[in-house]
Amino acid sequence: HGLPVDVTDPERNSLLMLAAYHGRTDTVRMLLERGADPDLCNARDQSPLAGALFKGEDEVVRLLVDAGADLDAGTPTARAAATMFGREHLLP
Repeated sequence: HGLPVDVTDPERNSLLMLAAYHGRTDTVRMLLERGADPDLCNARDQSPLAGALFKGEDEVVRLLVDAGADLDAGTPTARAAATMFGREHLLP
C-alpha cells in the first residue's frame, strides 16, 4: 500500500528488525524479497541479524545470512552475538 519497506519507528527499528526479533519467519522472508535492508541498524546500533541471534531465532538467522546480512554490522556485531550466545554454528 505504498509503505516503504525500510520504514522505521521512533527508535529506528525497521519492520525487518521487529519481524526478525520476534521470530516472524514468513514476514522476514517477505520483507527481504521486497528489498528490505538486512543491515539497517536501529538507534541502539543493533542489526536484525544480531537481534535474531540474541532471541535464538535460527530460521530467521539463516534467512538473513542467505540474504547477505553483514556479519560485522552493528554493536554488538552478529559475530560477537553468536559467540556470546553459543550460536557460532549458524554463521558462515
